[in-house]
Amino acid sequence: MQEAEQFLPKKGNYRGLLVYQKAECLFDITYYFAHQYMVERKDRTVDQMVQAARSGKQNIAEGCAAASTSAETELKLNGVARASMKELLTDYEDYLRTRGLEQWAANDPRTRQIQAYSKRHNRPADYTTDIDKRSPEAIANIAITLLHQFDNMMGRYMDRLQKDFVEQGGIRERMTAARLGYRNDQKACIAELEAENARLKARIAALEAQLEKGGRL
Repeated sequence: MQEAEQFLPKKGNYRGLLVYQKAECLFDITYYFAHQYMVERKDRTVDQMVQAARSGKQNIAEGCAAASTSAETELKLNGVARASMKELLTDYEDYLRTRGLEQWAANDPRTRQIQAYSKRHNRPADYTTDIDKRSPEAIANIAITLLHQFDNMMGRYMDRLQKDFVEQGGIRERMTAARLGYRNDQKACIAELEAENARLKARIAALEAQLEKGGRL
């Protein structure tokens, strides 16, 4: 176990990742939104939006769980999470466009207010409390703003994971390095023992020579 810990990276709890917390908020918002404003139309998008939001959240968790044994899998799963959220973003944009509702611009004061609020609030309850008092246009724009923030956060997170992979390698590289390090340590130890053995033999030979000559030890 101790040797394994030398090359298995220590990863934190996925719930502590801000990008996961943002994904969880988006899932709860989307679950309410889809079932509240699309279910009466029997729109297939209900399941698609909920599943996209769920995929974004779950793949981050699964990627974190896989991180200790496969950096490649971790990167892949986070890539799936990011792609799922991009799909969800398109669904919200489509909702607003097809119903003649306004998508707030990035410099709109309402958008800036959401951006400022979301920097300090990462709990689902921060967005779902009294959500029924908001219009579908407002909820969709809140989700769109959070989705853009999520994408930026995920981009930075994946850049860090890729940097760590390049610098530290994946599990195979770390296992190979561990084996090579062990072998090098063994070789160094053997070489040291051989040198010590040679010194002892030389000392014994010198003592035996003195005895033959009748010398004193």
